[in-house]
Amino acid sequence: MSSKSIMNLLRGVCFAGAVVAGTSAVQAQTFGVELHNTLMPASGAMGGVSIARPQDFLSGINGNPASLTQFRGTQFTFSGAWAEGTFNQTQTGGIPIGPLPLITPFSAKSSAPGSAVANIGVSQDLSELGLPATLGVGFVTTSGALTNYSQVPASNGTGTGLFVFNLPVSLGVDLTESWSIGMSVALGIGIYDAPFAGISNMVMDYALRGTLGTNYKLNDCNTIGGYYQTKQNFNFQNGIIILPGPNQIPIDVALDMPENLGLGFANTALMDGKLLLGVDLLYKLWENTDTFGAIYDNQFVAQFGSQLSVGKYRFRSGYAWAENPINQSPGLNIGGVTQELRAVRYTQGLLAVTSQHRLSGGVGIQDFLPGIDMDVMAGGMLKSSEQLGDFTSTSIASYWIGAGMTWRFGRGSCDRLNIPNQWCNANNQVADSPVH
Repeated sequence: MSSKSIMNLLRGVCFAGAVVAGTSAVQAQTFGVELHNTLMPASGAMGGVSIARPQDFLSGINGNPASLTQFRGTQFTFSGAWAEGTFNQTQTGGIPIGPLPLITPFSAKSSAPGSAVANIGVSQDLSELGLPATLGVGFVTTSGALTNYSQVPASNGTGTGLFVFNLPVSLGVDLTESWSIGMSVALGIGIYDAPFAGISNMVMDYALRGTLGTNYKLNDCNTIGGYYQTKQNFNFQNGIIILPGPNQIPIDVALDMPENLGLGFANTALMDGKLLLGVDLLYKLWENTDTFGAIYDNQFVAQFGSQLSVGKYRFRSGYAWAENPINQSPGLNIGGVTQELRAVRYTQGLLAVTSQHRLSGGVGIQDFLPGIDMDVMAGGMLKSSEQLGDFTSTSIASYWIGAGMTWRFGRGSCDRLNIPNQWCNANNQVADSPVH
C-alpha cells in the first residue's frame, strides 16, 4: 500500500471522526447504555456476536482484540447506522427537585430525535515486518442515552444526554497457530447532560479504558474467545448546579462505564463450513460504578448469531437477550448527587433501557466492487414497560438500520472470502480459504 493511499485513509478517518462527534448518541438497542458491537456493519446483523470469530475487524478493535489476527493485509472500514427509539414516560405524582418547583404529573413521548452513528477504523497485519500480529485503530461510538421532555411544562425542563466515543488502539498477537492474545487501550470522549431536572449543564471529560483478550482455535471448526474490559472513569466537573443564582453551588458528577466480561464460541462444522454459528455471553458489572451503580444491577447478556455463505453473499441473523438492569432498591446517591427516593426513581426512568429482546438480520456482499465488501444490517428492540416506584412508569421500543464498506489491500486481505476472486488472484492473494 502506497504512502499516498495511507494518507488518504488517515484523512478519511479524521474527517469521519469530526462528523460523528457532531451526531447524537443512541438510546436504542443498548445494554444499559452501552452498545458493544450491535451497530457494527457485520456483527450488528448477528445480534452483536463477535468475540470468537468477528466478521468485521471493527468488532475486534472494539471487543476482543485477540481476534484481530484473523484479519490479514490492510483493511479500512467506514460504517454508519441510524437508530430510532420510542421512549414514553408517565408521571402520576409530583416530585420536588431541591428548591426548584415540583415536577407535576404528565405523560409524554420523548422528543429526542433519532441518532446517526458512525464506526470507522483501519487494521494492518505486521507479517511484512516478521511479526505475527495485527494492529487496529478506530473511532467507535460506544455508549449513549438521550431523552427530552422539555416540551412538557410539567416536566420542568427534564432531559438527559450521554455521548461516549472511543478512540481505541488494539493489537492482536498469534502465540501459536491456534492461540492468540490481544490488548486494547481506548481514549474515551464523554459528553454528559446529567439527568436532573432544570439544574444540569452539558459538560465533557476524557477517560481511558483497557481490554485484554484471548482466542483459541480448538480445531478446524470450533473457536473460543474471551476478554476483560476495565471501567472507564469519567468525572464531569460542574455537571450540575444547586441553587442557581449568586449563591449557586456547582457539583461534579462522577460517572463510570462498567467492567465487562465476555466469553464467545463459534462453530463452522455444518454445511461444509458455509454456516457460521456464534454465541457471546457478556456480564456487566454496573453495581461497581458511579452513577449507574445506584440505578442498575449487574447485567447478563446472551447473544446468538448465524451467517450462511452462498457464493459471494453472506446472509446473517441474530438474537440478543439482555437482563433488565433496573435496580428495584436504588441508592439515593447518583454520582455524588443525593436525592430523595421519588426523584431517584424519576432519574431511573430517564435511563430505563428495560427491553430483554432484540432481533437483527442483514446481508454481506464480498467483492461488491473489486477489493471492496459491503454489509447492510437492520434490527429492532421489542417494546417493554417498567413501573418505577409509585409514580413513574416508562415504555421503550426501537429499531435501527446500518451499512458499511470495507476496502482491502495487500497480501492475505482476501483470506476470509471463500470465493473465486479475480481481483485477489491478480494480486497474488489467497482466494479459496475456509470461512472464518
